[in-house]
Amino acid sequence: MALPPRSAYGGAHVPEDRSMTDTPTTPAEAPASAPAARSIAAPFAALLLAVLSFSLMQTMVVPALPNLREEFGASTTGVSWVISSFLLSASVATALLGRVGDMFGKKRVLIASLSVFALGTLLAALSDSLGLLIAARTVQGVGSAAFPLAFGIVRDQFPRERVPVAIGLISSTFGIGFGVGLVIPGPIVDALDWHWIFWLGLIVIVLGIAAVAAFIQESSVRSPGRIDWPGVFLLSAGIVALLLAISQGKSWGWASASVIGLFVAALVLLVVFWYVETKVREPLIDIELLRRPAVLTSHITALIIGFGMYGAFTLVPLLAQTPSRAGYGFDASVTESGLFMVPMAVTMLFASPLAGRLGAAFGWKLPLVLACLIGVVGFVVYAAAHDSEWAMYAGSAVLGIGVGFAFAALANLVVSAVDRSQTGQATGINTIMRTIGGSLGAQIAASLVAAETIPGTPIPVESGYTTAFVMSAIALGVATLAALAGPGSLRRKAVAPAAAPSSGPSAA
Repeated sequence: MALPPRSAYGGAHVPEDRSMTDTPTTPAEAPASAPAARSIAAPFAALLLAVLSFSLMQTMVVPALPNLREEFGASTTGVSWVISSFLLSASVATALLGRVGDMFGKKRVLIASLSVFALGTLLAALSDSLGLLIAARTVQGVGSAAFPLAFGIVRDQFPRERVPVAIGLISSTFGIGFGVGLVIPGPIVDALDWHWIFWLGLIVIVLGIAAVAAFIQESSVRSPGRIDWPGVFLLSAGIVALLLAISQGKSWGWASASVIGLFVAALVLLVVFWYVETKVREPLIDIELLRRPAVLTSHITALIIGFGMYGAFTLVPLLAQTPSRAGYGFDASVTESGLFMVPMAVTMLFASPLAGRLGAAFGWKLPLVLACLIGVVGFVVYAAAHDSEWAMYAGSAVLGIGVGFAFAALANLVVSAVDRSQTGQATGINTIMRTIGGSLGAQIAASLVAAETIPGTPIPVESGYTTAFVMSAIALGVATLAALAGPGSLRRKAVAPAAAPSSGPSAA
């Protein structure tokens, strides 16, 4: 195997496929492996609370969009920026702050990220105009760094046998918060008003900050260097151009000069970014890292899985709210339609730890392949039986298993393939790939649904939903092939001979 010509991490080369069972070289690199009796329950709960505070805010504002449009007298396109601005800043923050955490300390950067997130949430709660709310949502996006930073903290500080399940549960929180965030705002808006979505969210964020400060120790695992500002600008501009084109493609027109120009600009900026990163001594993203088979496969699969799965998060509630006079739909209110996502959140919670155990026993290829196949089944149920409420609940439950397996397997695949000092940047890029795929899939699915309406009404024809669900099933079938093409096997991993007892930090 050819080693990279240089390294951004002090010249130390890392093997092609690092295992999470690697032994740290110094006590400072593995603070969690010292006293075995020390409980990880409090630190783990703190990380879960931190990432949950962000994942809830992804979608809690979605049910309130009609209220915002009415209160501010805004167009649908204008109010959509409440979502788009959050998405754009979150993608940039994920790429940058994951690397900054590797450099300066993950706990320190996590607290800073959550503090900015709290400031944006406070600003949103006090907003009295659409422009101010959009600005607040842009600030809120900085909280997205919680996920790559949490993965890095788990990798650095938890006993290695606990890492797969812990990462699986943290990963599943992304999807659980996404689904629950569609359920709880309805009663809040009905009983109070939309400002209380942010006031209650702020309470969760502040609790998360306090928990991280109290229970998480700062790791001394570092990747020293300087911030690659040209790389930051090029990557941020490229991601913003790409996601802006995707998020506004439907309203501006996919063939419009603006959308095409943004796609071209994104391509040019990302190609230039790739070239620049191969030339600088301390790159923002180690390009050699992206070329490793395990990492490359996980990123490609994350893109396709995001494309296939994210449509369900928005299409299922919309279908449920459709008046039954259209020949389908369940006349559900905003709150009732969110309940269709609850089975997904429940099964996801149980699926992620199971995926962690499967991955530890068989390698991460098996749970990733299973995730894609189970997702296909869930969307087939949606497509074939969406005229039955119980079938929709069952489809959501099945899909939740697939999403839980996918999130856990993708994060663990990346973490197990990179050095400790690269965890933040590697998992950050994987999150971005999933976000890009999800944004594109959700927009295309929405376009398929809205392509044809029942004559004389704005209600989409039923076949639009069927087509969108079938598209997602096909996408997850392609993701299965991508996962199978990656390195590794589907058989049980061989058990290594027991090592001699050690008096060092790895003994725990």
